[in-house]
Amino acid sequence: MILPGDRSESVAAAVRALASGELVGMPTETVYGLAADASNDVAVARIFAAKGRPSEHPLIVHVANASAVTQFAWHIPAFAQALMNSFWPGPLTLILHRLPQVAAACAGGQDSIGLRCPSHPVAAALLNACACAGISGLAAPSANQFGRVSPTTAAHVQSELGEKLLILDGGACSVGIESTIIDCTRGVPVLLRPGVLTRAQLEAVCNGPVLGRDALPVQGTVSPRASGTLESHYAPRAKLRLMDAKALQTAASLLAAELCDAHVGPATVALYSRVPLADTGRALLQRRMPDDAEAAARELFSVLRDFDAHGVKLIWVESPPDSPDWDGVRDRLQRAAS
Repeated sequence: MILPGDRSESVAAAVRALASGELVGMPTETVYGLAADASNDVAVARIFAAKGRPSEHPLIVHVANASAVTQFAWHIPAFAQALMNSFWPGPLTLILHRLPQVAAACAGGQDSIGLRCPSHPVAAALLNACACAGISGLAAPSANQFGRVSPTTAAHVQSELGEKLLILDGGACSVGIESTIIDCTRGVPVLLRPGVLTRAQLEAVCNGPVLGRDALPVQGTVSPRASGTLESHYAPRAKLRLMDAKALQTAASLLAAELCDAHVGPATVALYSRVPLADTGRALLQRRMPDDAEAAARELFSVLRDFDAHGVKLIWVESPPDSPDWDGVRDRLQRAAS
């Protein structure tokens, strides 16, 4: 059931559902999340079951504002506070030391917790209403089957998780890929997952370097410390392959020549590139990738879902530029291709 997220009665219905231990589809500026009361272990378990997600993979908890962080975390380094001051509400998740006995089911057996304050107005309204109802935070991983393409519209969520789920419709997500994740538990900021925030932006706020995820050892656990950091993730049903521009042009031309005369049905190969490609008619399904990284991020998951909807078997994607602003898109495509 999709409800208009900009109506107070819809938000109220979502709060009632969450308070009773049910799941709710919620929009954020990044992707749509599958939300549950972060303090209700039974409700959180329903997230793992609905997604087919292993229970040792931690969930991000969404909060209404920075002051709610102290209900989940016991130590906030100065650089973490600076990041919150600069980028919250927004597409940034911070991994912090978790308070004992708090949100244990969300943490995947770890002593840390991922926290984020989203900027989407519907998410903000829902989180504020939940806070008034005594729900201090919402666990909300992407509202899709584990490892698959994240949803960026309410319709995407419903197509994956069914019509019975209450979903607040907030329109298409403005960012389109998941939040940047910074580990704040190692004494210095460590980038676990890139997003639309560049390393330069983060370092300017932290007043120092932001290290890579392998720069410092993780103490006491071998489990994933954050969502979306497995080698294979964000994958469409079709097999995705990354190619440089020249290789993609050559492969597309050869395949089109081979298929054009014999091809009678729908395309089985899709192309997503910035470089111009020859017109292949119906032989190949083509979409042009934006030249701007933010625009590419905004549409990436929607494009991959559209290719799947067309039933293609292969998706050939031009490798993104090797520049910091493309780090988030490059990360998602590399994992989708693994």
